[in-house]
Amino acid sequence: MITLNVLNLLKKKGKTRYWLYKQLGMSYQNYNKMINNQTKSIRYENIEIICRALECTPNDLLIMTDD
Repeated sequence: MITLNVLNLLKKKGKTRYWLYKQLGMSYQNYNKMINNQTKSIRYENIEIICRALECTPNDLLIMTDD
C-alpha cells in the first residue's frame, strides 16, 4: 500500500495543515481525505505542488508499506 507522508513532512518543516491546504487550492473535503490517506488517487499536479511547497521529492512524500 502506498500512503502519503504529508503530516510528518509538515511537522519537520514547521508548517500547518491549513498552510498546505491554502497552497493546494482544492476543496477542504478532498484535501482532508488526501492527507489522511482516505483517497484512492492523487493528481500529479497535487503531488508536484506538495513537493514544491515542502521542498521534498516524491520519494519523501510517498511511503510503501506491506499492508
